[in-house]
Amino acid sequence: MLTEADTWRSRDLTVLWHPCTQMREHPDTLPLVPIARGEGAWLIGQDGRRYLDAVSSWWTNLFGHAEPRIGAAIARQAGQLEQVILAGFSHPPAVELAERLLALAPHQAGRAPLAKVFYADNGSAGVEVALKMAFHWFVNRGECRRTRFIALENGYHGETLGALAVGDIPLYRRIYAPLLAEALFTPSPDAWNAAPGESEEACALRAADALADLLDQHPGEVCALILEPRVQCAGGMRMHHPAYLRRARELCDAHGVFLIADEIAVGFGRTGTLFASEQSGVMPDLLCLSKGLTGGFLPLAAVLATQVIYDGFLDDSRERAFLHSHSYTGNPLACAAALASLDIFASDDVIARNQRTAARMAELAAPLAGHRHVAQVRQAGMILAVELCRDGDRARPFEPALRVGLRAYRAALERGVVLRPLGDVLYWMPPYCVHEEQLELLARTTAAVIEEATACA
Repeated sequence: MLTEADTWRSRDLTVLWHPCTQMREHPDTLPLVPIARGEGAWLIGQDGRRYLDAVSSWWTNLFGHAEPRIGAAIARQAGQLEQVILAGFSHPPAVELAERLLALAPHQAGRAPLAKVFYADNGSAGVEVALKMAFHWFVNRGECRRTRFIALENGYHGETLGALAVGDIPLYRRIYAPLLAEALFTPSPDAWNAAPGESEEACALRAADALADLLDQHPGEVCALILEPRVQCAGGMRMHHPAYLRRARELCDAHGVFLIADEIAVGFGRTGTLFASEQSGVMPDLLCLSKGLTGGFLPLAAVLATQVIYDGFLDDSRERAFLHSHSYTGNPLACAAALASLDIFASDDVIARNQRTAARMAELAAPLAGHRHVAQVRQAGMILAVELCRDGDRARPFEPALRVGLRAYRAALERGVVLRPLGDVLYWMPPYCVHEEQLELLARTTAAVIEEATACA
């Protein structure tokens, strides 16, 4: 007899095409889990089963599912104004959110602060905005040779064509390569690449030296460097020392290049500070925000820019204006959700609580490092990753055909935990409301699924 969940699965697979999924794997290889509702750190299926959302629903959910304060803010706004064109019009939530984001944004001594906010619909769209702004600014100045972007190897910035062009993960990029602008890629400061005996800081500075060389090789050609501060998330939660961003800022200044910080995934408290750039004491020229911006309730992105960049578009000519637009730019409902999210940061002392939670995550994950097939356990605030390799040897990744990550994912689902791996990297990025019993469940489950998934080796 078919259950309600079975019925939903059948209906879903009849009509839906899911993201980031080889649909042929449904329904057998990759289980489809119909979700009825959320409650704090839990997702609750159509069949009543509960799943700990250890990945914050693709890194978006900050304070828990169905957080009542954010839901109430959206409901209030829906009763007043649900949408208005932002070209030639304005509304209070968009203005207030921009004011508050600029006040909270990273600052740097001796630099004029970030001064303007441009809204978009999602992270990839925000990256597109920043790339176009950087390029167009130089065109407006008559520097038309500055057509190149520099990005980090193993970086990821989204799925739209501009964002893909500055991404370096073959799984996403390779097939679309003929459509993409040609970016310059510089070695990642990823501490995983440290030589024996080399510190994380020395590894980061060695990568910065390679960036310096690349900039020297392309004088007057580069308009911007784009990077994810501290953690390359989709690249396997690879982490690097804050010294890299400090040196990158200096190099960008020396070469007249804009620095774009993609904090779409690492912003809003994920790495231990409100913004990851703060750990380097650096302010970017363009700051891309999304995901946790609305607490995980609605899609919204914000690109924060300096006054210098904004002023570069002021002219009598419309061609020199920034004519990029989205229908839902600055949507009032999304802005209201973001304002409610910022209110929670202000009232609940979220960063201090996260730091305590991160310390407990480290304690619970420490025993995982002793497993035979664990090559590294690494952490940046509320992001913790466990990299699996054969016999813990970094030079011996598991053969793709073994599908170790998928085995771990399925085993975790059976135990009521959503651990969606990146290849053979298991990671924890839970909502900030996660509590002790849930963390203990997460640690027990991770240990069990590593054992089960690597048994094939």
